[in-house]
Amino acid sequence: MTVLLRVPPPADLARAALTYPEVGATAGALPPGYRHVARSVRVGQGQSCFDRCADALLGWEVHRRAGLGVFADRPTAGPGGVVAVVIGVGRWGVVAPCRVVHLVDEPDRRGFAYGTLPGHPERGEESFVVSRETDGTVTFTVTAFSRPGNLLARLGGPLARRIQDLYIGRYLRAAAALAQP
Repeated sequence: MTVLLRVPPPADLARAALTYPEVGATAGALPPGYRHVARSVRVGQGQSCFDRCADALLGWEVHRRAGLGVFADRPTAGPGGVVAVVIGVGRWGVVAPCRVVHLVDEPDRRGFAYGTLPGHPERGEESFVVSRETDGTVTFTVTAFSRPGNLLARLGGPLARRIQDLYIGRYLRAAAALAQP
């Protein structure tokens, strides 16, 4: 966790190992020993809504609209890509480095999951998926498993959980807004 912002160079993040062993688990049963979160919101209806929301998600716009700084090694989320998301103001805040561990690219489901890298205040994984049901309903879902990754995060216990919940709510609202024409 960083207090004075220093975003690691993408090359450093690309070499770093993930900080948890259950890589890809947001695609199935969430592992024990972590806090689990799964929240969804209906964002609209139809193919164009699905495309707008998926494009915004994969282009990091959902994260930006949620109020995070995004420093990614590529313009769209893809397997092996690295990103440092930043919560803060000016030069002060928290840098949370992640690597994209899974890409969803199906006709009616698009999204990705990223896992934590060294320096992230938590350990675990978060997935972001836009789906379209047979009736055309478009839904955005965030699924996560996490636990504190350092002493400060452990000491911050309930506050850290509240911050995670706050940003998940922001992701949901951002996706809903970005899905609209």
